[in-house]
Amino acid sequence: MSAANIEATQALFTAFGAGDIPGILAYLNDDIRIEFYGPSNIIPYAGFYDGMDAARRFFETVLSSVDIHVFDAEEFLSDGDKVVVTGVLHLTAKSTGRDIKSDFVHVITMKDGKWSKFRDFMNTHEAVLAFGGS
Repeated sequence: MSAANIEATQALFTAFGAGDIPGILAYLNDDIRIEFYGPSNIIPYAGFYDGMDAARRFFETVLSSVDIHVFDAEEFLSDGDKVVVTGVLHLTAKSTGRDIKSDFVHVITMKDGKWSKFRDFMNTHEAVLAFGGS
């Protein structure tokens, strides 16, 4: 099961890197919950998202808000229904042209081979600065 969970997560990451919203959604459960921490009044995609429609909005907002230069998942760890991914990213906020460079940790809960919960941890201070906050 762990290998299948990692493969599904890697496939979703590939779809994300390609900007393939239908490809991303194919790996999400209908009851998906997404948690991206940070101030939602500054980071356009920060907040909590419940359900498939909200997940679509989340990924569309991320992809329309940033240019992705580097999104390298360095390590995939899986135990039971959890997948933890560590990596580095380099994005540019489209609204300001400022860079976001950070390590990240994604904690994913799987159900029936698809994501049912996704929590994103990164240096949100970098994102706040990039989107024009202080």
